[in-house]
Amino acid sequence: MKNLFEHTSSAWVRYSCYEYRKSGNILYITPTEDSSPILYDPLNDYESLVLDALNLGRLAARADRADQLQSEVLEFVQKYGLLGFMPALPTTPDFMEYEQVYLPKNHFIREEVMQTEDYLRLFFPFDSPDVVKRGVQSRWNISDDKSMMALAMALADRPMSVNLCCQRQYSERYDWILQVLQDWAFTFLTSFLYYLDEKRMDDLSRELFQKGMSAFGGSAPTYHIELRERPTMVWDFHSLLLQVQMLFSIMLTDQASPMRCCPSCGKVFVAENRNDELCPECRLR
Repeated sequence: MKNLFEHTSSAWVRYSCYEYRKSGNILYITPTEDSSPILYDPLNDYESLVLDALNLGRLAARADRADQLQSEVLEFVQKYGLLGFMPALPTTPDFMEYEQVYLPKNHFIREEVMQTEDYLRLFFPFDSPDVVKRGVQSRWNISDDKSMMALAMALADRPMSVNLCCQRQYSERYDWILQVLQDWAFTFLTSFLYYLDEKRMDDLSRELFQKGMSAFGGSAPTYHIELRERPTMVWDFHSLLLQVQMLFSIMLTDQASPMRCCPSCGKVFVAENRNDELCPECRLR
């Protein structure tokens, strides 16, 4: 994995503290007013990131208590940050350079084209950034908050949408985060159960599993070429959502270290040995 993404633009921001806030009937997760930004690289511990996302998605599918689930999702965001829906959903994270925002089919927004101001309001329901948009021209006035100014400078080489979604005012809908986590867990279980029961399946069941998996159409990260000691391909991960999706896809297809679902506790884990059926904790017990 490290060799595959040896050169990346993958830094992401999480805040020291998050909270739930409501706007109308919609529940959001947003950094608290006194929280501090923390810049980190999700690739440094990609395996834990993917497994935590899958196991939380599994929990979301069977959790009986909404308050417990909300607490678990907030803990995940506290550990890794928000997913970055704003730059991830449009056809390009550079949508601020266009007159409007263009959206491919997705689970969250039905419109295929939106005015930029309307799109930004989806992610800034409480405190809007000082952004002026006229046609393809846009201008962003950063507040007097020194930590936000330092963060903007650290991310100056990234698209404006990435910089904006790393600011303290940025929020994401709880139900959207939950839906993505459940989709990832469903994709994993589809693959795991397919190969577990493949020999016992009839043709119809096999076809249903294959169609379910084909619905997982992850967006590929973009890349650019830099002239270093030699021409070098640099992958651009413009959201945590895209990073998890790409890393999950690679881990799912890795035959050397396959992902499994423990039959004892139901936890998703990476098998150290191809014959391992139980997760490490259950093997120890």
